[in-house]
Amino acid sequence: MTLRIDIGGLPAGRLRFAASPLAELTAMLHVLAEPGHHPQFADWAGEVWAGMRPYLAERLREADFLWRSSQADFLLPARPRPTLVEELDEVDRISDEPYVTAALVTTCGSNRVRFGAPSPLTDEAARERALDLAQARGVRQEAFAERLLADPAAVRARVRDTLEQCAEAFFDAAWTDVAVRLATDLRVKNDLLRREGVGTALASVSGAVSLAPEGDCIVVDKLLDKATAAHGTGVTFIPSVFGSPHLAVVHAPGWQPVVQYPVAEPSPSEPVSLETVTLRLEALSHPVRLRLLRTLARGPHTTRELAHAWELSPPEVSRHLAVLRRAGLLTARRRGRYVRYTLNLPDLTALGPDLLAAVLR
Repeated sequence: MTLRIDIGGLPAGRLRFAASPLAELTAMLHVLAEPGHHPQFADWAGEVWAGMRPYLAERLREADFLWRSSQADFLLPARPRPTLVEELDEVDRISDEPYVTAALVTTCGSNRVRFGAPSPLTDEAARERALDLAQARGVRQEAFAERLLADPAAVRARVRDTLEQCAEAFFDAAWTDVAVRLATDLRVKNDLLRREGVGTALASVSGAVSLAPEGDCIVVDKLLDKATAAHGTGVTFIPSVFGSPHLAVVHAPGWQPVVQYPVAEPSPSEPVSLETVTLRLEALSHPVRLRLLRTLARGPHTTRELAHAWELSPPEVSRHLAVLRRAGLLTARRRGRYVRYTLNLPDLTALGPDLLAAVLR
């Protein structure tokens, strides 16, 4: 499963790396809404919630679906500005139609309110469908959707005011340190882009981002099959400290593609691909292979030893071992006439975190 961004014919200058205060604030709000996704920020989130005024806390809970399950597209700017106020001014310039559509995608569930479909602002049937979907998500979602459709200007002003209050409450203090890390990352990325080209720069973003062999498409390894194009607009890459481990992508029609990627830790490990995670899950789905792993966990064994231990034929054991090897869960070493198989315990142990990272990516 991948998200593909067509960049065929796109001038080199249209692929850019830039920091965004609004996108980082959105990442922080997601951490506050879903601390389980970000155990490394648990202490920070606890301190912020403990020191937050009840009025602001209620505001955040009221609209947390704008950044909880996915980010509203207008919260990830395609043209980042130096300050949060400037970026919020840019959001204010978006007309009601795309703003409401983006807000209802998160309110009503991903891809439920489609670009180009009848507008819930003007079409009664579309309005009822949006409200039905919001109701299914929860009471807060329904109330937000009702207010948004009845008075977009008032809701937009309330969302901006909430974000500005977040700046005063916790964002400005955190941004001072975060901005330094983002600037360091951007220097590296822009230098790679200038000196070694798009492919190298993309590879430095994440092991889950690559340039297609033909050079005309950016491939993002995510749990979805989607495609978008950057023709006439470009692609913006926004580094994030608080966004880890997520790789957020704006890909809806009508919006310029934006990729928000986590800034690498000092000693980053390469993310395991979805293909590898899938292979490992499939390899572990067969009871015979689980029995073989049980034996191999106790030490190296040959095919015949495994066959004898589980009363199987050597050819049958060989077939199962081949599946486990393709999944990267075993290594084979020849010693004289014998090939002994060893369990890759670290990779098996990491399957849990790798699966979680693949899902959250």
